[in-house]
Amino acid sequence: METTSLRTQSDVKTKISKKVYIKIKRVIDVIFASIALILLSPVFAIIAIAIKIDSKGPVFFAHKRIGKNGNIIKLYKFRSMVINAEELIKSFTPEQMKEYKANYKLTNDPRITKVGKFLRKTSLDELPQLINIINGDLSIIGPRPVVADELEKYGVNKDKFLSVTPGLTGYWAANGRSNTTYEQRMKMELYYIDNLSLKMDIKVFFKTILSVVKKEGAM
Repeated sequence: METTSLRTQSDVKTKISKKVYIKIKRVIDVIFASIALILLSPVFAIIAIAIKIDSKGPVFFAHKRIGKNGNIIKLYKFRSMVINAEELIKSFTPEQMKEYKANYKLTNDPRITKVGKFLRKTSLDELPQLINIINGDLSIIGPRPVVADELEKYGVNKDKFLSVTPGLTGYWAANGRSNTTYEQRMKMELYYIDNLSLKMDIKVFFKTILSVVKKEGAM
């Protein structure tokens, strides 16, 4: 009886701790994203001009991803591919198609523009997702959002993956990103979810900065 009572108290404390963590994290997200948008507005303008000069098409690209609790979100990015990117998939060689289907990415992707290569290498293409953070679709730190086909790969862990708000960056994104297999990516994302804490988020944040500076895992 006493053991059951102690477990109940522990569960209550854990739930309260998680609620406090989520609230604190949301406040940090909004403040950080708002300040970053203001400070980086000149960078946004320069990137927009470079994209328009480099290739035809819009400056921004919105891609549907699956967010927390399975909600569909529009993920914003600076456009880094040619406007007929989807059509070009049909022209992939068998080897390219195999790589693309396995990892949802492609080495030396012919669809990426010149400016797009630089934006991806420096992760600057992700900057518009600061808007997603303010909207509440994303957090600064969290598992990267996925498309429906990717979600299926999580199998019995789908609900766990969807239990948290996805992030602009995360444990996987800060620890290898394009240098990992999709299987490794899933393990990293689930590890983060199992170890949620502000301490973990701080570690991931600074590791992300280091990875961006070193251009580790970027494509």
